[in-house]
Amino acid sequence: MSSTGFSGEGGRPNLADLEGDNEWTQLAGKHWLGSTKLKRVKNDVVKIGIWDVLENENFQYRSLLILESLQLLESYLWPGYDDSSTNHHVLLIAILVTVKNRENLQVWEIFKEDGQRFSDFFRRVLSMSLDSSLATPVRTHVLSFLICAFQSLDNGLIRKECAPLVSISLWQHLASEMARDGKFERHPQLKKAWRAATKRYDAADEPTQAKLRFDRAWLYTLLLDFSSRLQDLGTENLVYCERFLEFLTDLESQLPTRRYVNTLIKDLNLLALIRLSPMFNGADNGLFRDLFVLLRHFVNFPIDDHTGAQHTQIQSSEEHSVNLARLQRVSLKRFKEKLTVLALSNYAAIDKREELEALLEHLGDNELASLAGMLGFRTKYPPTTKVEVNRELLLEIVLAAHERRKTFREVMRDLSVLPTEAALYEPTLLRNEQYNGSRSLAIPKLNLQYLSTGDFLWRSFVLFRCESFYEIRKDIEETIKRLQPQQGELPRSVRFSGFSRMAIPIPKPAIIEVAHPKVGQDKPAFVRAEIGLDVSRLADAVRREWETLRPDDVVYLVSAEPSENARNLTNGHAAYATGHDHVFRFLRAAEVEQMLDEDGRVLRETSGADVNGYVRRPRLRRLLVRLDAATYKKDVARKAEGKADVYESVNVVIRRKGRENNFKKVLETIRTLASSDVPVPDWLQEVFLGYGDPTSATYTKLSNHLDKVDFRDTFLDQKHLEESLPGKVIEPAAPDEPNIRPPYVLEGLAEASSAAPRPSKKRRRDDDDVPQQQPLQKSIRVSTYQPPNNGPYPADAPKTNQVRFTPAQVEAIMSGTQPGLTVIVGPPGTGKTDVATQIINNIYHDFPSQRTLLIAHSNQALNQLFQKITNLDIDERHLLRLGHGEEDLETDVSYSKHGRVESFLDNRFQYLAEVDRLATDLEAPGAHGNSCETAGYFNSVYVTPAWSKFWEQANAMDTIASDLVQSFPFHRYFSNAPQPLFVPEASKDQVLEIARGCQRHIKRIFTELEDIRPFEILRTSRDKANYLLIKEARIIAMTSTHAAIRRQEIADLGFHYDNVIMEEAAQITEIENFIPLALQNPKDGQLPLQRVVLCGDHLQNSPIVQNLAFRQFANLEQSLFLRFVRLGVPTITLDYQGRARASIAELYKWRYPTVKNLPTVLTDAQYLRANAGFRHEYQFIDVPDYKGKGEYQPTSHYFVNEGEAEYAVAIYQYMRLLGYPASKISILTTYAGQRALIREILMKNCVEKGRNRLFGLPRIITTVDKYQGEQNDYIILSLVRTTRIGYLRDIRRLTVALSRARLGLYILGRRAVFEASPEVRDAFSLLFQRPTDALLLTTGEIFPAGRMLADDEVKAVEMKGIEHLGQYVFEITRAKIESLKQGTEKPRVVEEVEKVDIMDEEVDEGEGQIVGDVAEDEEETGDIDGIE
Repeated sequence: MSSTGFSGEGGRPNLADLEGDNEWTQLAGKHWLGSTKLKRVKNDVVKIGIWDVLENENFQYRSLLILESLQLLESYLWPGYDDSSTNHHVLLIAILVTVKNRENLQVWEIFKEDGQRFSDFFRRVLSMSLDSSLATPVRTHVLSFLICAFQSLDNGLIRKECAPLVSISLWQHLASEMARDGKFERHPQLKKAWRAATKRYDAADEPTQAKLRFDRAWLYTLLLDFSSRLQDLGTENLVYCERFLEFLTDLESQLPTRRYVNTLIKDLNLLALIRLSPMFNGADNGLFRDLFVLLRHFVNFPIDDHTGAQHTQIQSSEEHSVNLARLQRVSLKRFKEKLTVLALSNYAAIDKREELEALLEHLGDNELASLAGMLGFRTKYPPTTKVEVNRELLLEIVLAAHERRKTFREVMRDLSVLPTEAALYEPTLLRNEQYNGSRSLAIPKLNLQYLSTGDFLWRSFVLFRCESFYEIRKDIEETIKRLQPQQGELPRSVRFSGFSRMAIPIPKPAIIEVAHPKVGQDKPAFVRAEIGLDVSRLADAVRREWETLRPDDVVYLVSAEPSENARNLTNGHAAYATGHDHVFRFLRAAEVEQMLDEDGRVLRETSGADVNGYVRRPRLRRLLVRLDAATYKKDVARKAEGKADVYESVNVVIRRKGRENNFKKVLETIRTLASSDVPVPDWLQEVFLGYGDPTSATYTKLSNHLDKVDFRDTFLDQKHLEESLPGKVIEPAAPDEPNIRPPYVLEGLAEASSAAPRPSKKRRRDDDDVPQQQPLQKSIRVSTYQPPNNGPYPADAPKTNQVRFTPAQVEAIMSGTQPGLTVIVGPPGTGKTDVATQIINNIYHDFPSQRTLLIAHSNQALNQLFQKITNLDIDERHLLRLGHGEEDLETDVSYSKHGRVESFLDNRFQYLAEVDRLATDLEAPGAHGNSCETAGYFNSVYVTPAWSKFWEQANAMDTIASDLVQSFPFHRYFSNAPQPLFVPEASKDQVLEIARGCQRHIKRIFTELEDIRPFEILRTSRDKANYLLIKEARIIAMTSTHAAIRRQEIADLGFHYDNVIMEEAAQITEIENFIPLALQNPKDGQLPLQRVVLCGDHLQNSPIVQNLAFRQFANLEQSLFLRFVRLGVPTITLDYQGRARASIAELYKWRYPTVKNLPTVLTDAQYLRANAGFRHEYQFIDVPDYKGKGEYQPTSHYFVNEGEAEYAVAIYQYMRLLGYPASKISILTTYAGQRALIREILMKNCVEKGRNRLFGLPRIITTVDKYQGEQNDYIILSLVRTTRIGYLRDIRRLTVALSRARLGLYILGRRAVFEASPEVRDAFSLLFQRPTDALLLTTGEIFPAGRMLADDEVKAVEMKGIEHLGQYVFEITRAKIESLKQGTEKPRVVEEVEKVDIMDEEVDEGEGQIVGDVAEDEEETGDIDGIE
């Protein structure tokens, strides 16, 4: 049997494996597939037909995947399980659960209907985990199942089984009562829990007592068994022990499982036993040692295991001092003669392992054992553990307990954020790349819960660093491969016969300055170097890319090795695991300072033109860089030892694309946050960490919730108000006015919200189907007011909301307007962006002193949100958009920092001109419109007195309307307003209201000039931009990546904000979710954050993580949004869609069963009208092999399907010939290779040779992953795969693919592939109800069609294959051209392509292919987490 539990991947199963005539499909067809009747499980089938075969082939993962795909678990093993099932039956269920978990499929759903049967099954698995008669690899499988279970504690079914195994009853097995009593003294509440557990045991009957005894002994028995295994160096045993360390690390890394387990592990001195074991010291057991280091980190993490409070540095130091003081007291009292020096030394002299070990050498073996016993350490073990309590073990126990250890902050500080060759080829990183699920990994996991904020940041730092270094190594190796280094003519010289636009061969860099170390440091303050770049042979475009390197960009100085001396690149890089035989010898990262021309001038200051206008081709550029000072110091020491000079051998400089190369700033941000005391707000702390009541951060549970809120234009009329608050009684504040006009102020919100029943402490967070008790109807008092008149000009009229929000949307808006946490789940087309903008609008007007931060994963999503905000009644001077992407905003105004500053200065001239007009009106002499300062003087001296005089007359009792009109002081100024300003028959009140509006208009001029005044005073553009950010802007938008990169810079400016709203939050990694919450420094030790609104959909795409180990093992693709949902944080799910036709929405309704259609979808003509030229509004077309081929891979993980590509282009051409606008059509595909192929065919068939007049390009050609959050009227979708389903087995991506179309969806794929996959069967069931063997078209129609969708009498024409459709399109095209030539048809103007997805493409040097985000089952690649 395989020592790893699972043997190698052996290739993943394809369609032939699931439908072919192999042993598994035959077995499935005979015993469980194709039958609706439950068949009794036959033990010989389980044992002989399945188990023995798997065992003989070493449990090949390919076979397990086939069995999982054939639904062995769902259709046979679990339905047929009962208490008489064999052990092999139980083991197969456990193994298939782990397979499902690895494949990111739903694991526990099939068990939830029968909790008692699952409990019986789980108890049997627990018993097997202790069964020493089972083979070690089988027990490894069982342990993997338990790891999966303890990672799923959000599931009530699992939590019920796992919680008793890690309860306080474990402390029955502590070494002594003294150890237990010591815990009770520090935490008296634990004694109460202990007594309750004891009482529960005493009161139970015999069967229950037996169960309780098993529960409290289970983990202890496993630990003893593990201790005995540490002496066995067998490979199978090693793999089991690695898994067990992973299991213990999982228990230690979450507070509910750590609380009592950590005490037991420390009591058993497990870390000391491991460190001294033969297994730990085995030469080839590097992974085991790394896993031990990770476990030790969590065992010693500075946190109170029972309260969850993280220890400060002072508290940790005090606790360490207490331990040392106890050691000194015992030493002085019991061993005065031998340990006097130890007893009288200061703490710093005895908290180092070497010094303390030397002092303890004076004790004999018995004395050392006595000392350990007096200090409370266990010194006796059961014989089964094979533990020999000798001097070495006792010394290790005492030393480990008293030595000073680095804190996690110090560990992070010492880890370099700039890579070297040693860091890139560190064995731990290489193991991560070779991960296939068969072995554990020594990297932290992102769990449901964290020990503290610092723990979360430490895990994120380690994982992000690993992921970044993995990407850097891939890029460097690929670039050097393209350069093709060869042996030069001289010894040890290298010449490059290839080319890459990302690299330039260079002579050795010149070290030009090494600064003296700063006080208290031993490394140079900085090291500067100069690199000469020969750019004479570069194309202009490539040279400009190098010239636009910005300060602080990271470049890589590499010593490349001749390719004949380097091993071939391998996918797993196994060649590098044991040596340094790389494609490069050395690598040093450097940060750009400046780019100079060959004369040493800053590049931006050079003109580039000679006297006669001739532009001389540049030959040389000089790049000034900063080297990493700590690494440089080591390199100098290395050279002093006679080793090779690193910088002498550097021969190439490499750059990376900017959006992928921001890792250093992100890592520094995480490290800074971990080293500082930036907390999560108190009201969010427990929910963020995953503890306590998951509802505690919602506004109904907060003391500062608002009882009265002005919802302004949220409600369109009284009927809308009543419809939006079902279950609430609407009471007018003025009973004599039952009919109330908007805007509405709602009062009594606190009473209405508190009416909901409080959940039980025993609430199961996953029991969503349990009917909830309906709250009692509560009344909400509604009042209204007359919106103020802001002036007589049309521009003074406020913009109002026109969206008739649904009750769920209103609930989300009400929650988001209140303080606290709001989580909004927005299925496709349900208007979550509209909800977010209305929340922003309400906060902006109701809380004028508060500032709101808008965050999105991508520039595209952020611009969509920001664009809607600009259409609201929000003053544009309070809007600010940071980072790249602002230029893509479809607005006439620039909202960048510098654009906003320019706008302020432009407005200054306009407002000062208005001041001059006012001065003319008031006949005030002087240059009042010269500056903001003179304008303010004019306002106080002339304008304010004029108004005072007017209002004095207006307040007189005998004044009539005509007198007020005559005395109005600004007739001439408002002469350009719509006339007449005062209606002749206007009453006095009406005149006064008009006058107030005029006063507000004038007041706004001087208010804005006062806001502009600082921009007159500040001199530099930087100062003006920073003032805008920290003082003027009230709504600030940026991507999550920009926030991570600029966090320290923004916080240091004193930037503060009160609210955070995140769009597409389910697509953002947890660390990028967290950093925007901490962009400001604390005030009085607290972050002044009042609201956090997360909008997203966890049922669509998650963050893209390229490496399988980080995605699958470490769970790096987990978003904060998804974790909150899993934890049971209350969510508001929007339940009406208004994007797609009702029939198209049915395609993904299986994923969103509660989502209904808005009335407009059912009644508007555009949704009722058929698609011209098509029989159906959606259709799946089964595309056969084209030219004898289906899918194929020109390069690794680069999937293409020429038949589907040609078919997609032919459909597009057909639609264009019928008159469909190109901007209304998008072509999507599931793989980047297919995207490139489709684009190539489009350029050939639709653009070249003058065809652009007829066709042009569609709005966008992109991958499904890149199109989340987008939509278009008509979608052509290519699924590519023809042998197996690929990454679409993750139904989140399939949900995105099916939900992008509004009016038409035409899917190209291989029916048999998707029909064979049970995970996607629901998604394709409706599609397959219509004909799939041919595209059904209608004749005689042009866009837009007059035919209604409900018309079933239309005759359809079948297009049998791509050749048939291609010929049909060719004939229509030829007829169209002929009619244009003859003048019988007026030429159409073809729209220019609005957006072709080139922003994430790169021309691959040397081969000319497009490289992008390849999506593959295990090796999906893409832009990591939106790094810009």
